[in-house]
Amino acid sequence: MIYGTRSNGNQHGLVLTKPIVVNKMLDMVGYVPSRNLSSVRIVEPAAGDGAFAIPIITRLYESSLNFGFDFEKALLNVRLYEIDPTMAAALKCRIQEKLQVLTTSVPETLIKIEDFLLSNFLPCDIVIGNPPYVRHEKIPDQQKYLYRKKFRTFTHRSDLFIAFYEKGLRMLEDNGILSFICSNRWLKNQYGKNLREFIGNHFSLDEVIDLEHTSPFEEEVIAYPAITTIRKAFPKKETNYFRITDLCELEQFSSNLTPNRTLNLQTSNWFSTKDTGQAHEKHLDSIVNQGFIIGIGVATGSDKVFIREDFKDFVENELLLPILTSKDLKGNQLNWSGNYILNPFTAKGSLIDLELYPKANDYFQSQKEILLQRHVSKKNPKHWYRTIDRISVDLAKKEKIILPDISGNSQLFIDRGNFYLHHNLYFITGKSYKELVLLASILMSDFVKKQLLELGNKMNGGYPRWQSQNLKKLRIPVISSMPKIAREKLFDAYHRSDIDEINNLINPLRIAEFKFTVGQAKLFESY
Repeated sequence: MIYGTRSNGNQHGLVLTKPIVVNKMLDMVGYVPSRNLSSVRIVEPAAGDGAFAIPIITRLYESSLNFGFDFEKALLNVRLYEIDPTMAAALKCRIQEKLQVLTTSVPETLIKIEDFLLSNFLPCDIVIGNPPYVRHEKIPDQQKYLYRKKFRTFTHRSDLFIAFYEKGLRMLEDNGILSFICSNRWLKNQYGKNLREFIGNHFSLDEVIDLEHTSPFEEEVIAYPAITTIRKAFPKKETNYFRITDLCELEQFSSNLTPNRTLNLQTSNWFSTKDTGQAHEKHLDSIVNQGFIIGIGVATGSDKVFIREDFKDFVENELLLPILTSKDLKGNQLNWSGNYILNPFTAKGSLIDLELYPKANDYFQSQKEILLQRHVSKKNPKHWYRTIDRISVDLAKKEKIILPDISGNSQLFIDRGNFYLHHNLYFITGKSYKELVLLASILMSDFVKKQLLELGNKMNGGYPRWQSQNLKKLRIPVISSMPKIAREKLFDAYHRSDIDEINNLINPLRIAEFKFTVGQAKLFESY
């Protein structure tokens, strides 16, 4: 178990797929008993407990009965990879039990006990399975180093399955097909960008079936799963995206059904629309281009040392700034918990001289052992008491929109210059209070929420993420060009928390005074 164990005792990456899902995936790639499978070379890259392996063998045997070919010989075309010897031994026993019924034995070549990603491979016709979902930080450093050298899509903070996609796709013969069920996060996020480009430029993505609102695995896990079916064929410009909410729908699924939307495979952002060309950008603009500044709160490296409620009792008060965390913004209310951050920087940005602050010095010395464990302290031991990010007192004094990374709140709050912010909060500043209110109103609209859901991944509960990279991609009405009456109505709607009125105003099909062009209206409609 090279990736360790989860809290429930199971191996990281090991999540069993339900038979209904396995059978549908095998149907979709054409591995069916009604077809002569005698020469079809199929690979399962992470065999685990045999959720795919047993049905593969069963279907091959049924095909041999239907077409009269040698089953034992055809079984040599099946390759099952399993990195864990213990798991591989258990899988061999399960397969042996199945094959005893079929009066044959397990070929030595059937189960490969090795790392699929580092194995030498022969070309194949089908790669299918549930690749291990192992977060980047759980992958051993030595493996990360090897995978980065071998796979150009395995970049940034890629989860392990990214490398499985690239390896599997490179194994395919012409018109070969890969079908994986795994997290859908790579379809939108930054670490999936290279994989999206690799697929878009060299393969044909047949379809995406989003199973996020179903339970396709044998245990309840937060995995945001999707099935992707990819063929080694001339690249498609777009593909169909289906969203299924019940596994019964999956059983009846056909690619002839009407998709929920199409994906644009000609860009690295597959969820972009073809209507968002330059002509329409004249009428919508980014937040940054309108003069606002987007930022994120401070990372300390040790919140329990730098953030406390009782600092005023034992450190110099001039070093304290009231700080907000995401916990202070709940239920559409802002309730400061009373926390302060101990600021180790001067107004000019240099570290304070601890000798000038004896109380703070005593406190920092008592926490020195903890602080020295941080990477930022090891990098520069002389500055062992600094926070990871430099703290600017001026930011606390600025009016700013506060955006929790993940939140179910419909209301966005504006700090009038009273607080510093923790790193789980983003902020927007740089303009007047009234302009911040107008921007906050627009950001509270369904129009923006839908953009965020297209640009990034929604979290459990369906909430979009207020991430800097997505905020910078948003396209919103140019506030300075909005009619005065529309701005006044938005300003009033914000203070009444009237989301319905905000949605009425940020809706070009219903509010005549916006005077949107036909192109801009189409852009809005596309969301």
